[in-house]
Amino acid sequence: MAETGVDLANPRQGRLKTDDIPVALRQLPSTKGQQMQFPWLAMVAGFGSIALVGMAWVVMPSQFKEMIITHLNSTAIQSAQSPQPSTISSMPPVRLLGHYKYKEAPLDSLVPIVADGSIKLRQAAAVRFQEMMAAALDSNVVLEPLSGFRSRADQQYLFFHVKAERGQTPSERAGVSAPPGYSEHHTGYAIDIGDGNVPATNLSPDFENTAAFKWLTENAAHYSYELSFPKNNPQGVSYEPWHWRFVGDSDSLETFYTARSPQ
Repeated sequence: MAETGVDLANPRQGRLKTDDIPVALRQLPSTKGQQMQFPWLAMVAGFGSIALVGMAWVVMPSQFKEMIITHLNSTAIQSAQSPQPSTISSMPPVRLLGHYKYKEAPLDSLVPIVADGSIKLRQAAAVRFQEMMAAALDSNVVLEPLSGFRSRADQQYLFFHVKAERGQTPSERAGVSAPPGYSEHHTGYAIDIGDGNVPATNLSPDFENTAAFKWLTENAAHYSYELSFPKNNPQGVSYEPWHWRFVGDSDSLETFYTARSPQ
């Protein structure tokens, strides 16, 4: 029978003999008492360090004290001014029936592009559009401005009144006209263009067959204009060969392209 480590001669059976305890465990030093001593040693060492630092500060020359205080203040200010990482998760862009949300251009940022002042664009867009009109005219092409900046009130009428007049559903109407608050025309950077020589094609897909559209396709980018709603556009808006937008400065570029990005 194998040895069990139990002293059979001892009436208190089950008690382990000293020889049965592994040598490695018997040789470990006792920690009793040390657990009580170490916290007191740590406290004494801590108080001693504080006392030494306090004495050093008392005897330190004033110019060194000022240098230390200035450095600490500067570090605190830099830490407070450092941008903190955002904890807000990216939000999807705001859309309604396929259209992105846009703010209205300030009225004092708009200038007329026609003699009677009825059609306006933002300053930078207006200047480039007039240059584009002049260049097209040199090629016997007449770019006719049809609509520029539109307020929410204007878009309210175009969307809801015309929708009811034509018996369209909101989705059907949104295919050809943005809901108020969601039109590129609010920005002052978007313009509808016609061919002055073929007015019957104004605001019609047939505009793509005109000399004006062909000229725009080949030259508009030189004046920082681009087609907003080409065929099969990802927004699902009906093809609008007449609707162009200015993207020739930082504000216009951010206006249209951040609208499509997560916020």
